[in-house]
Amino acid sequence: MLKLAVTGAGGFLGWHVRVLLRAMGWPQPVVLGRGDLTDPGVLAAKLAGVDRVLHLAGVNRGEPADVAAGNVQLAAQLADGLKHCADPPARLVYANSVQAGNGTPYGDAKAEAARVLADTGVGFDDVLLPNLYGEHGRPYYNSAVATFCRLLAEGGRPEVHADRELSLVHVTDAAARLVGVPAGGSWDQAMPALRIGVQALADRLTDMAVTYRTGEIPSLPDRHDVRLFNTYRSHCFPAHYPLALPRRADDRGELVETVKAHGGAGQTFCSTTHPGITRGEHFHLAKVERFVVLRGSAEISLRRVDDAEVLRFPVSGDEPVLIDMPTMWAHKLVNTGSDELVTMFWTNELFDPDRPDTWPEPVEAAVRAVPMTASA
Repeated sequence: MLKLAVTGAGGFLGWHVRVLLRAMGWPQPVVLGRGDLTDPGVLAAKLAGVDRVLHLAGVNRGEPADVAAGNVQLAAQLADGLKHCADPPARLVYANSVQAGNGTPYGDAKAEAARVLADTGVGFDDVLLPNLYGEHGRPYYNSAVATFCRLLAEGGRPEVHADRELSLVHVTDAAARLVGVPAGGSWDQAMPALRIGVQALADRLTDMAVTYRTGEIPSLPDRHDVRLFNTYRSHCFPAHYPLALPRRADDRGELVETVKAHGGAGQTFCSTTHPGITRGEHFHLAKVERFVVLRGSAEISLRRVDDAEVLRFPVSGDEPVLIDMPTMWAHKLVNTGSDELVTMFWTNELFDPDRPDTWPEPVEAAVRAVPMTASA
């Protein structure tokens, strides 16, 4: 495994790179902040022993002159630091854009930044990224997907004023391409793209949101549908949970509809858990997973990967509720009662022991959170 250094580690793409590294069991990357880039000596010292540098930091919004100058300046600072390294990294990977050289201040600045970085003498990989979407993107900033998801999560509806075709890549696939991780997980470094019109995208996300409003799972026929749904769910969590389940009773007993999945996909299983025992302590990159306690009492705890705050939900079989585990959040379930706990679990895919998409991560871990920034 490689030792990486990352600029823009606190941004949207940077966080997903760090999550992927955590899933792969690679070392935490060296984080290169804006302050480090201003001092070539400090930067060279932080790059000692690093195998690969990922340059993700950039300026995407602002006055045209500031956008142009900012992207070139960041590249020049990084290049200067690399030239001060006694033993520079073997490879520099640049998160460039398909807009590079398109005649706009942003596109031309990205192209110029690539030229600056290519002149460092370090092996250079210029990766042209299309529109990225995924969990916890910033609305009105990272992508139309994030904006539409936030509007829908808050009860609004997307409005499309100018329709055009988009080429969308899930951010974990882009992270896999930049890091160079081997195939075999839920990622694809070939970066398969979803080509879709803006209006069709708004309609697809709206249909998902309407279906999910009562806890029903929308039809998820392909990997982009799953990832769009996970992106929408990231904007719902934690405010929409737990979600109460309707109970029906007659003289025979009670019935609770725990999962209604359109399209019929998925796998359901039940487990018993002894008092004081914990299940979970892992996260998923793509899997949709639902917990419903049917008997006994428990606490469901979750923490977003590389964040410190732990969210806790006390649940009981006396009043069944559903909590869907958001992707890239470590989670666990603890039997807090004195009797055996009965829990129903549902996932959107059949369990594959060769590709389980289950990555060990303690919920109560002490982490060094990297602040989210506006970096690319």
